[in-house]
Amino acid sequence: MSDENVAGLADDLYDVIGLLRRRSRRVVGAPLPELALSGAQLELLRVVRRNPGITVAESARVLGLAANTVSTLVGQLLALGVLVRERDATDRRVARLDLTPSAREGLEQWRDRRAQSTAVALSGLPAADRARLAAALPTIARIAADLPESPESPESPESPDVTAPQRPEPTVAVALAVDRPDEPSADDRP
Repeated sequence: MSDENVAGLADDLYDVIGLLRRRSRRVVGAPLPELALSGAQLELLRVVRRNPGITVAESARVLGLAANTVSTLVGQLLALGVLVRERDATDRRVARLDLTPSAREGLEQWRDRRAQSTAVALSGLPAADRARLAAALPTIARIAADLPESPESPESPESPDVTAPQRPEPTVAVALAVDRPDEPSADDRP
């Protein structure tokens, strides 16, 4: 595949993922719509929902953001009453994050509605198409994991930075759930 075709494939991938998110949002709405949360805030809440007790540093790694950026988001979400921060029982220097019960319930109901509506659409596909989609998920997760951490740290396969820390291989659920923070529209979020 030529470089030009690869660039077109990259555009197509983002277009299709964005379309899926926008159409899903039209069907099921936004999670916690009464709060008008930003895309970054919603992404952090989704990470905490999947990983109760996660730290700020761990959240930053999952989201590909700086820890101070995540700390700012945590402060905003604490003030909104959707996130709680508790000291670790064994190491008082470590703060653990979790959702409030009402935020967890709202996010889980939204997730269930979205999954159900998408499952209906998937069930209408031929079995071979569903199998191809399932087979593509690890590749999409690998693409997400291989994106540079920031615009200042482009890593190319031709000249890898041997001093850079290696990113752990993400699970499919994490890689597919995390959006790039530089995408222009909150319409494409969760």
